[in-house]
Amino acid sequence: QVQLVESGGGLVQPGGSLRLSCAASGLASRFYAMGWFRQAPGKEREFVAALRWNGGYTYYRENVKGRFTISRDNTRKTVYLQMNSLKPEDTAVYYCAVDLNGILSTIRDSNAYEYWGRGTQVTVSS
Repeated sequence: QVQLVESGGGLVQPGGSLRLSCAASGLASRFYAMGWFRQAPGKEREFVAALRWNGGYTYYRENVKGRFTISRDNTRKTVYLQMNSLKPEDTAVYYCAVDLNGILSTIRDSNAYEYWGRGTQVTVSS
């Protein structure tokens, strides 16, 4: 059984940084991608970043490019999201997810991801 556990959320001031982690267990050695999504109160879940496991290609939503970085630890099947220059509008619950057999055209689509973590709260406020 695949399990994803996020950690690293918290309260940070605008301009600050946080590093989220997502550790996967029960995951086969080969899968397509791991991604980060977020959901703010009253809003739909949205794509943040993704990493194709074969090749390490990365993808970001436009308004986090240059501020967020997704990376991985292959041996631990862990994915990270380094978030710098945080803004109040980044406040949300952040979810980690795994896409087992995806294709590039759906890497930003939450419906393509089969397994999800429970989420970790990120609050950016002064």
